[in-house]
Amino acid sequence: MNAMGHDIPTFIGVDKKQVTEKIRKLRPEYMPMGTAGMADMGEMEMEIPENTVAMMTGWGPHGPIEMGGMFSVVKVREGIAADDYTDPGWYENPPGTQAWEWTGELPDTTKAKDAKTQITPKPMKHG
Repeated sequence: MNAMGHDIPTFIGVDKKQVTEKIRKLRPEYMPMGTAGMADMGEMEMEIPENTVAMMTGWGPHGPIEMGGMFSVVKVREGIAADDYTDPGWYENPPGTQAWEWTGELPDTTKAKDAKTQITPKPMKHG
């Protein structure tokens, strides 16, 4: 079992305060997810059901690593023997190759005309 379904619309940006109050009357431990995306969940450490893929799985050099159920962190280095399973540590980016926070002026925000989920059409076959 995976804790997420990817075939339903997201709730990013949706105000779920009223529905959360109603649900918590029945299930006080209920916690809505997805309001601001999933990255904000990366710092939380909480129990998950035994049959659930772990998604919040530790800390990396730049903060929490989340969504472990959707990708894996693989540490590849030159010079590591095939039978060497020791942790090589985090990769150190060569100078000038790491992204940094943009501190310049931001462009205008693009907004959808309505709240309807927009599905990107499949590419057409040509020829």
